[in-house]
Amino acid sequence: MKFMKLGSKPDAFQDDGSDARYVLSDLPSDIVIHVDGARFYLHKFPLLSKSSVLQRLIIEASQNGTDEVVIQDIPGGVKTFEICAKFCYGMVVTLNAYNAVAARCAAEYLGMTEDVEKSNLIFKMEVFLNSGIFRSWKDSIIALQTTDALLPWSEELKLVGRCIDSIATKATVNPSNVMWSYTYNRKSASSDEIVEARKSSQAVPKDWWVEDLCELDVDLYRRVMVAVKSRGRIPSDVVGEALKAYAARWLPECCDTLVDDVYSESYKHLLETIVWLLPSDKGSSGISCRFFLRLLKVTVLIGAGELLKEELMDSIVLQLHKASVHDLLIPSKPPAQTIYDIQLVQTLIGRYMRHAGVAEDGIFLNNLDQEMFETSVDNESLVALCKLVDRYLAEVASDPNLSVSSFVDLATSMPESARTTHDGLYTAIDIFLKLHPGLPKTEKRKICSLMDVKKLSKGACIHAAQNDRLPLRVVVQVLFFEQLRAAGAASAGPGPNGSMARCMARLAEEEEEDDDWKDGRAQQEPPTPGALKKQLGSLKLAAADRGAGDDGRRLVARSSSVANQSSRLSLSSRSRRIFDKLWVGGAKLPGEGPAGGKGSSDTSGSSQSPRSSVKPLESKSSSSSSRNRRYSVS
Repeated sequence: MKFMKLGSKPDAFQDDGSDARYVLSDLPSDIVIHVDGARFYLHKFPLLSKSSVLQRLIIEASQNGTDEVVIQDIPGGVKTFEICAKFCYGMVVTLNAYNAVAARCAAEYLGMTEDVEKSNLIFKMEVFLNSGIFRSWKDSIIALQTTDALLPWSEELKLVGRCIDSIATKATVNPSNVMWSYTYNRKSASSDEIVEARKSSQAVPKDWWVEDLCELDVDLYRRVMVAVKSRGRIPSDVVGEALKAYAARWLPECCDTLVDDVYSESYKHLLETIVWLLPSDKGSSGISCRFFLRLLKVTVLIGAGELLKEELMDSIVLQLHKASVHDLLIPSKPPAQTIYDIQLVQTLIGRYMRHAGVAEDGIFLNNLDQEMFETSVDNESLVALCKLVDRYLAEVASDPNLSVSSFVDLATSMPESARTTHDGLYTAIDIFLKLHPGLPKTEKRKICSLMDVKKLSKGACIHAAQNDRLPLRVVVQVLFFEQLRAAGAASAGPGPNGSMARCMARLAEEEEEDDDWKDGRAQQEPPTPGALKKQLGSLKLAAADRGAGDDGRRLVARSSSVANQSSRLSLSSRSRRIFDKLWVGGAKLPGEGPAGGKGSSDTSGSSQSPRSSVKPLESKSSSSSSRNRRYSVS
């Protein structure tokens, strides 16, 4: 820190422990000056030789027959007047960044100009400010902070503008030319480190200046940032880092503090300033989506206004797919019943879809609407956003006040083509069903209809097959698809063929009676197990008809391999009972004889799954008729 000493005489000012101050001298004081409640017992001659204002006041007091003078509203108050009085006596005065601006304003107030005496206080203060304070990075910031309490004098004397110009000039220099100390608490530096001049080994970062500016008042910070940006030398990403650092310094993390009415106005002013200073090119400014969402969270909690909220939402939409679940957990405000603002997130997703030019059904809208959409959003971004939505659904699904309609609307806000896997959606559905045990069956089916079992991973299928919270029909679909997928994998096919897909569609269209299943136990025989068995049988026979000769033996061997592979799938006893019942009543393949005949399998009372109950048949001679062949069903 720069400093300057004025005068040579020792400091002879004393105080009596109260508001009285006097000078140790052989001469008695002949004037009493009142400054903001303090009394200074001084001598006329030193004061008259330096201050034109004190000359006038002392003369007026003498004409009125009094030796007391009252000074009101002097910049800096009692301490600054004492500095000026010591200068008049020639006593040692130490000036630095903390008192230089105040002394300069007080000297102007007292008229300590060159017209009264050469090398007066105003002259000396200007020399110190220009040669010391404004040449120092830290001192310029400290001096600027002191100007707020010295208004309007500091503004009229252009001291505020000169401080800001000094700071902006230094902030925009080439980092390689930075030869002064600065504070840098970023990840690359230790906590509270004061970084001295970097010589050669370590480069100065581009955002070296942002930490020190965080100590400024919001209005002064705004003026400094405007000056920095107006020079056009600072890239947008560095400006964004500066705003993030300032927000981290002054915006609280606690939501309770934000909703406090005592501070809401100051937070609103701070938020408006930060948003106003955001770079205009938000899409390429380098400002993270997390920062925008934090500002949006504060905006919602303090009720900063719709215009501010809309501007932030427009910035968030550009990179919503880069957000995290924690960033989207924005508390709701009354009259909303949910814990988090679900509607706000759904609005953001809808705007993202319109920005991408994608409808909910995955159709690009550029040619369907007169509005021109920016289609810079790629498929990877849509997939990332869809995964984010599924994780967000899993997080908010535990809210007891979350309605089924809100859950469904949020789940369907993404196009189906973006949801490559339904594991995340299944997790959210499972949590919702667990935390809402009293849902009617119709609503359970509505929620579960969002999930496509064909897009579940093997692990998710195993979990779903053992999940007592899912409707039994969904469990049957999971088991059936696993059977088809296992068969397709064993035959080296790419996946379920058209026949398998038609079987799945027919199974999904069948309606079960509510009394068919209760608590995982069938009260009566399933009404159409034979139809299901016939579908499987017809599927196998269709494959057989396409083969010839030895194809039948290969199909038998393949079926045996499928049965062995499928038997290793771990299912709960509940899921095994479901399939047992499908095989118990009338589970005969086309062309089979009556129960107990040749080739029949004993499933009565068995707890085995059909995969282990059905035995592969011995292959017969190649001359056997294809309609007499019997195949095992896995």
